[in-house]
Amino acid sequence: MALDKDGIARRIAQELRDGYYVNLGIGIPTLVANYIPEGMNVVLQSENGLLGIGPFPEEKDVDADLINAGKQTVSMLAGSALFSSAESFAMIRGNHVDLTILGAMEVSENGDIANWKIPGKMVKGMGGAMDLVAAAKNIIVAMMQVDKYGNSKLLKNCSLPLTGIGCVKKIVTELGAYEVLAEGGFQLLELAPGVSVEDIRTATEGKLIIPDNVQEMKL
Repeated sequence: MALDKDGIARRIAQELRDGYYVNLGIGIPTLVANYIPEGMNVVLQSENGLLGIGPFPEEKDVDADLINAGKQTVSMLAGSALFSSAESFAMIRGNHVDLTILGAMEVSENGDIANWKIPGKMVKGMGGAMDLVAAAKNIIVAMMQVDKYGNSKLLKNCSLPLTGIGCVKKIVTELGAYEVLAEGGFQLLELAPGVSVEDIRTATEGKLIIPDNVQEMKL
């Protein structure tokens, strides 16, 4: 049984540490805000100028003027701060973000990431991802491992325009959790519940390293 998007977010939330400043990208990464471990002090940053994002609000609490960089309505925690986009990117470019969690369309075995453009489709630009991949201390990718046709998105080389080169450290998909090794390759860390090693092999085009006795995720 593969993970759904919330399952991916729940697993990635286990990578958070007390005191971290964290930027959540558009898509699955935004769901991580709902699974921060109780009692842990994590400050979520949005590049449109918000520090201290809370969980997604219930419908009765929605403030249409309070949004994240993906234009989703969000909540603010006590002590949160609002500021200009210029100050926000000064935080990012100054290496003050401890962890960035991004979605992706493709990741290569060398840690390259493609997450902003599909040829032939209109886009507004790369956005803040360009700065995040260049300056983040640690990047974890939240993504689906195969596309709707069953093709792998963990590749030997990315086919789409790159956002960053050699920057991804870990990946969590619907099938498993992986570390991108410095020498290249996806090292399997954990299997999603009900997923077999053979399922992982079938869904991974790039170099795959499978240690002995890989454990199932505990969510």
